[in-house]
Amino acid sequence: MRVVFAEDNYLVREGTGALLATVNGVELVASVEDAEQLLAAVVEHNPDVVLTDIRMPPTHTDEGIRAARRIRAEHPAIGVVVLSQFVEEAYAYDLLKDGAEKLGYILKERIADLDELVRALMAVNEGGSFLDPRVVEALVARKRAVANSPLADLTDRERDVLSAMATGKNNAAIAASLFLSERAVEKHINSLFGKLGLSNEPQVHRRVMAVLTFLREEGVPPSN
Repeated sequence: MRVVFAEDNYLVREGTGALLATVNGVELVASVEDAEQLLAAVVEHNPDVVLTDIRMPPTHTDEGIRAARRIRAEHPAIGVVVLSQFVEEAYAYDLLKDGAEKLGYILKERIADLDELVRALMAVNEGGSFLDPRVVEALVARKRAVANSPLADLTDRERDVLSAMATGKNNAAIAASLFLSERAVEKHINSLFGKLGLSNEPQVHRRVMAVLTFLREEGVPPSN
């Protein structure tokens, strides 16, 4: 099983590489430190499995998730296991929302358990999936929260309009960005106000409260 590993922390990268070197049947063909190098290594080495950290340069946010989705789209035969320092259900959902085949998501603390790490790599290499139990718990909690969210009753178009509102766009700008008429935007806004229970509030206040609801439910803290 040929593996490419991406991790920006030198000690973690070298330590994990040393551990994998002790496993019969596993060959670490490349060890890189960012998503750009990861994608290049995948093209060069065509590994069986990619093991990648989620947070890497330059932004240290979701580079690993975006790289994983690109690898799965462009190289569907390659399995991908992502590593996370913490349980981040939003990233796990983004990774798995289109299917879990040949995908894994484990916490970095599992690296110390070499057998567990190898099981994850083997699972995705064989076409299955491997999820850390704490990640599964977080995803189940997220699903329950979404089901109970006041946004659950919004249509896709109403959610698009609300998302555009959250960026500060007025109705004309929303209409232009979504290729709608201003009248259609107004109808969607009035409908979502009603579904969020804001129909009796003043217009400006309703917009503010709708946006705050969106930011809270999407897990985005409002700026100060």
